[in-house]
Amino acid sequence: MNPESQAPHTRWAFYRRDRRSVQHAREYTRAALADWDLHARTDDVLLCVSELATNALLHGVPPGRGFALSLVLHPDGVLRVEVHDSGGGRVRVPDPAPEAECGRGLLLVSALADKWGTGERRPGKSVWAEFETGRDGR
Repeated sequence: MNPESQAPHTRWAFYRRDRRSVQHAREYTRAALADWDLHARTDDVLLCVSELATNALLHGVPPGRGFALSLVLHPDGVLRVEVHDSGGGRVRVPDPAPEAECGRGLLLVSALADKWGTGERRPGKSVWAEFETGRDGR
C-alpha cells in the first residue's frame, strides 16, 4: 500500500477582515473541490463555507485580524471544513424568530453538514463541518 494514497489532501488560506473575503473563501473552496475531483455536495460545502466565514467576520474577527480556512479531504472520503478566528466569545446556535432576517447560518450548517462542531484555540475558536463525499481513496 502506498502511504501517500492514505494521506489527506489539505488546503489552507488566510483572509483579512474584509467583506470580500467570504467570496474569496468560496472561490478557493470551489477550486480545491475541482482539483480533488469532488463534485458531490459542492453546493452544500460552498454554502457552509459562506456561513462559517460570514460568522467569523461578523462575530469572531477583531479589527486588524482575519480568519483561516482549512480544507482537509481524508482518504475515507470525508471532507472537513474548518474556519478559525481569533475573537473571543462562544459559538451558539440562535433560535431566530420567524420574521428575523438573520441568525440562521449555523442552522443551515447543521442541516447540510453530516457533522459539525466547535473547538477552542488560543486566541479564538474554530468551527468545523464534515461532509461524506462518497469518494473512497483506498
